[in-house]
Order: sequence, then C-alpha cells, then structure tokens
Amino acid sequence: MRAVVCEEYGPPEALVVCDVPLRAAKAGQLQVQVAAAAVNFPDVLICANQYQVSMPLPFTPGSEFAGVVTEVGEGVQGFAVGERVFGSTMAGGFAEYVTAPAEAVRKVPDGVSLNAAAGFWVAHATAYHALRSVAEVQPGDKVVVLGAAGGVGLAAVELAVALGAVVIAGASSAEKLALCRERGAAHTIEYTTTDLRDGIREVAPDGADVIIDPVGGPLAERALRATKWGGRFVTVGFASGEIPRIPLNLVLLKGPIIKGFEIRTFAHYAPEAAARDERELLELLAAGKIAPHISAEYPLEQAGAALRFVADRKATGKVLITA
Repeated sequence: MRAVVCEEYGPPEALVVCDVPLRAAKAGQLQVQVAAAAVNFPDVLICANQYQVSMPLPFTPGSEFAGVVTEVGEGVQGFAVGERVFGSTMAGGFAEYVTAPAEAVRKVPDGVSLNAAAGFWVAHATAYHALRSVAEVQPGDKVVVLGAAGGVGLAAVELAVALGAVVIAGASSAEKLALCRERGAAHTIEYTTTDLRDGIREVAPDGADVIIDPVGGPLAERALRATKWGGRFVTVGFASGEIPRIPLNLVLLKGPIIKGFEIRTFAHYAPEAAARDERELLELLAAGKIAPHISAEYPLEQAGAALRFVADRKATGKVLITA
C-alpha cells in the first residue's frame, strides 16, 4: 500500500510517499481502508520531533482518519467488515490503510460523510472536553477563544455557542474572523491590529468568564489579564510554538483558575466525564448541529504540502489528505 513516511525528523518537505507492507489487524484492532485523513498541528510537531511524545523512525504520521473496515481483529466486538468508521491514533493515518485499536474507532453516523467524519473528532473532542468538563461553561458565560479559525479554535467557537455561551473570537485576520462569525461568534478581535486585553475588555467590561487557548505565546498573558476574578483559563496547546511564562503575581491578584487539557490522558483521569462528553458530542454530530469546516483537501502524494499549509497557519478549520 502507499503511505506517507517520515524517515528523518524535520519539516513537512522531508516526508516521502512510498509503498509499505499492508499490516493485518491484530487482536483488538481494526484494519480500515482510509478515505480521508485530517491534518492536525501536532502531526507537524511529531514529524519534527517537537511533540511531547517522540515517535521512533521510520513511521507514518497521521492521527485522524475515516474510512471503511476491511478486517476485524480477534476479540473485537461491535464492528463488521464494510462499516463506515472514523478514529484517531498517534500515527499511521496518512496511508491507504491503517490499523488501529478498536477502542479508538467509532462508527460514522448515518448522513455524515466520510470527509466530515475524518475532520471531526480530534478538534471537536478537544474543544468539547475543554469547554464542557474542564472550563465547565454555563449558558451566558463570556467565552474567549484564541486561534479561533484553526481546527480546535473553530470547533470551540461552534461548541461554545451550542452550550449557550457568548463567544468572543480572536484570530489574526479579518477573513478568519468572518468565518468565526459564520459559526456563531458574537464578537471578534483581530489581535494583530488590536491589543487582545483591550479588545476583550471592550466587549466584556467585567472580564471574560472563560479563555480557551490553543495558541500560547504572548497572547496567553494578555488574555489572562482580561479574565474576571475567578475566571477559568484553559490551555490546550501551543500552536504559536512558544510556551508562555505566566507571572504568578497576576494569578495572585486576579484569582483565575488555570487548567490544562491534553486529549491523550483525559479519559484515563476523568473517565466518566470523557464518556459523557463523547455521547453528547456524537449526538450533536448525528443531529447535524455541528460539522467541521474543511478548508482544503490534498491527495496523498501532496501530504507534505498539506502539513506545510497547516504549519504556516494558512488553514481555517480542518485540512484533509485523501487516499
């Protein structure tokens, strides 16, 4: 089968597409013929060996996929050959076929396309867990989303609106903010031309209830300064490439609750909340109340270009690689 292979750590341009052996489904696994795989910013970091977890070389990147089951491993219940599924795994998705643990795979609801399913889970699950369980968003809360036109950011905008929040979206361009308004943002801030703290204070004079930050860098502190007393600040990543250093005197004076969310470990430490969130999220998808915004599609042979498009922050919503 054809697959994207990372033979040495480096930029997206170092990836190659070649023939690799087709892996059979082992016990507890499913083999899936991939229709589409989504590019997430951590895929770029993993290929550069800059992620929290290092993948041994060589490997096929790709953490999110959708397709059709072609083989069911021993002991797997509830899945059959021919069923449409989507799933997530640390690596392996940028290929014609992927094998993944059955517990990491879910059935695609009727009426949802494989492309939509491929771009749904990682960003929307990250955003929903961060909003629902970590920040405990309530109807009427003023929720600030940074990087609001990116994969996680746009999902957070959409889902915060679904939870009844008033969304303040921050992004780097007018075009990106227009998309955020289409997804329900009540207010927008172009933080390349407006100071983020001042922009938040203008529309939320008493401060924001919640900050969802997948960006990091200097924006984190400016947003934290605009929270209300006891506001909740949730960090979910560092797409800027810079881990912020928050002055603790600011925390002392403003009393914010600072939390972190990391999707790999959330279900382990909070299994009941994770299961509840998953049920609610899949219900929203099946009902057509939420859907990923797909901004670009690339063939498998252009996987490097797809990762470069995401790495350069040109993408809005999700970018797909089609096998």
